[in-house]
Amino acid sequence: MIIYSPNNYFYPFVEDVLPLPKSPLVQCITNVITVESVANAVLYINAKPVMADEIPEFPEFMKQSDSLFLNLGHRFYGEHNVILEAAKMAQETKTPFVVDLVGVAAAKGRNDLAHQLMEYHPTVVKGNISEMRAFCGLKSGARGVDTLAEDQSNNALHSLINAMKEVVTNQPDVILLATGKKDLIVSKKYSVFLKNGTTQLDRFTGTGDIVGAMITSIIGAGIEPIKATITAVSYLNLCAEKAMKTTLGLADFRQETLNQLSLLMNQTEWYLDVRGGSI
Repeated sequence: MIIYSPNNYFYPFVEDVLPLPKSPLVQCITNVITVESVANAVLYINAKPVMADEIPEFPEFMKQSDSLFLNLGHRFYGEHNVILEAAKMAQETKTPFVVDLVGVAAAKGRNDLAHQLMEYHPTVVKGNISEMRAFCGLKSGARGVDTLAEDQSNNALHSLINAMKEVVTNQPDVILLATGKKDLIVSKKYSVFLKNGTTQLDRFTGTGDIVGAMITSIIGAGIEPIKATITAVSYLNLCAEKAMKTTLGLADFRQETLNQLSLLMNQTEWYLDVRGGSI
C-alpha cells in the first residue's frame, strides 16, 4: 500500500546532503548523446566528472575515483566488455557504482548485461518504471527507452513494488530506483515513493542519465546510498518544478532546469517541498 506521509517524512534523508560536503571525482561511462549534460550536471552539484571509458585507463582512474556511473543507454560493439570490466574493477577497489538500466525493456542483450552486473554488487540500480519491470522479470510492452503508460497503473505499480522487494531480499546490499509519475525506491530497510516533478521532464533527453550521475556523485561524497537516491531524484524534480514557473517552451525549460541544479541548493530548506511517503 502506498501511504502519503507528513511533510517532514523525508527531512532526515535530504536536509544535510546538498551542497555536498566534499567534491568527489566521479567516473562516468555513459550515453554519448547526453555525455555533456551528464558531465555538467555533476559539476553543477560540486562534483568532478571524468569520462574515461577505455579499459587500459581503468586501473589509474579507478584508484582516483570516488564512485562510478555505468549507463547502458548507448552500447556499441565491444563496449559490453568495457562495462563489465569497469564493474569488476569497481568491486575490486571497493568503489561504489550505480547502474542505469536504459533500454533493458526493449533489448534482451541489455537486460542480460544488467543481470551480469549484479554479480559485482552495484550500490544502486535505476531505470524507469518499464525498465525496472523488465529487469525484475515482469511483462512490459514498452518501446525504446520510454515508459509505457500501462506500466504506471496502480495494479502495475503494486506488482512492481513486490518484485523489487523480492530482488532486494535476494541481494540486500542493492537499492532499486524506478522513475515515473511516482518514483519508487526499495532497499532492504526502506520502501518509499516520491511525487515531485513535471511531465515536461519526459520531453528533453537525458534526465534519467542526470539523475543516475547525481546519485553517483552524492554517494561519492560519502553520503549514504539511500539518502543519495532520495535526494537526487527529489532535487532534480524540484529544479524542474521551479523552472516551469518562469519559462515558456521546452528549450528554455531544459536550460532553466539545469541552471537550477546549481542554484536551488543555496535556498534555505529547499527540501521542505519534497513530497512522497512510505510503501
